[in-house]
Amino acid sequence: MREEAELTQAPERVLLVGVDTGEEEDFEASMKELKSLAEACNMQVVGIMTQRLETVNKAFYIGAGKVEEVHIFAGECEAELVIFEDTLSPSQLRNLQKELGMPVMDRTNLILDIFATRAKTREAKLQVEAARLKYLLPRLVGMHEALSRQGGASGSMSSKGAGEKKLELDRRKIEHRITELDRELQEVLKERETQRKRRRYSQVPQVSLAGYTNAGKSTLLNAMIEAYVGEEEKKVLEKDMLFATLETSVRRIDAGRKKPFYLADTVGFIHKLPHGLIKAFRSTLEEVKNADLILHVVDFSDAYYKRHLEVTEETLRELGAGDIPVIYVYNKAECCMEKLPKVSGNRIYMSAKCGMGLEELTGLIMDTLYAKNERTAFLIPYEKGGIVSYLCENAEVFFQNYVESGVYLVVHCHQNDRARFTEYIVEESESYGLQ
Repeated sequence: MREEAELTQAPERVLLVGVDTGEEEDFEASMKELKSLAEACNMQVVGIMTQRLETVNKAFYIGAGKVEEVHIFAGECEAELVIFEDTLSPSQLRNLQKELGMPVMDRTNLILDIFATRAKTREAKLQVEAARLKYLLPRLVGMHEALSRQGGASGSMSSKGAGEKKLELDRRKIEHRITELDRELQEVLKERETQRKRRRYSQVPQVSLAGYTNAGKSTLLNAMIEAYVGEEEKKVLEKDMLFATLETSVRRIDAGRKKPFYLADTVGFIHKLPHGLIKAFRSTLEEVKNADLILHVVDFSDAYYKRHLEVTEETLRELGAGDIPVIYVYNKAECCMEKLPKVSGNRIYMSAKCGMGLEELTGLIMDTLYAKNERTAFLIPYEKGGIVSYLCENAEVFFQNYVESGVYLVVHCHQNDRARFTEYIVEESESYGLQ
């Protein structure tokens, strides 16, 4: 894995290779994305080679003849590394490294490298390390090709060479470390679940930002914080790059009318996101699965935004979040639309960076989250002052008056609160001083 310090060094020269089998809806877009991923990992793309095949070659991924072409071209453009568009099997990785005589990487390993350089918190580092080791385990043989495969020294009872012994020791170490990481991540999962229970107990709705990487989720969260929280230290990192943010950040948004909500920023999705990463980041992605509402953020200025939208929706279904209500936020719309914001049903075209559409989006969120709230009149006895305080804090109060038998309140409250305090419900009446 590349350490963050290495990002200050000269970019590594890489050659990209892909196979178009016709199954990819837009192969060209996928290769452009691979180039962006390489650049996000401080690499310089010096060449791109593609091949059209009905199916990928089981031994080399590309055709046997193409391997020699790649070898020659890599030398001509002075590439230091060859990156392949799809995930390579252990045998393909081993064969390609042997034939090309240089380091080989696939798309999955590249994404893991990016995640490793972006991980800042203990949780993110644990998640990335777990995913990396699970990816590495079946590919150890290729890494130890240079080691001896000869039998043991004369007189030794072992028939295994130094390479095989090293391989077994490394495999055991990795398996042991994976077990440790899984145990630590389970503890993290428990901590996150405890936090979620606290938030659910408060009955404040949960909203999760979801979307393709670099769609502007963190920018939107920061815009909300600036507008409704006003605390600079609550803001998160926002940067125009793939996977700038890996950590989940949850902020309480109080936009008025006593209708607060928690807003969570989560890791972005991408085409062919490694399954191991989805599993490793399950505690982070649970924020999406347990949300009351998802803000699906789409980079409307990207030519491939429809493809990105489909990838995100497919990933949400895989996470079990396919049935959660969604508001589609077409962000960065200032690049291709003159009049903003534009609202159409559960879609809004806006610009988080320019602050256009923030108020309208907040209105959509509140209308969706609090659609089941009901206008209710309560007459609370004076000895139940705690209930009065609770309703004043958690409901939108239209009218309040102190009468002989208690405190008369007309509020817009959650259905659960209405049921919870049903014995104090009364009819709205002018006799309580209602004007």
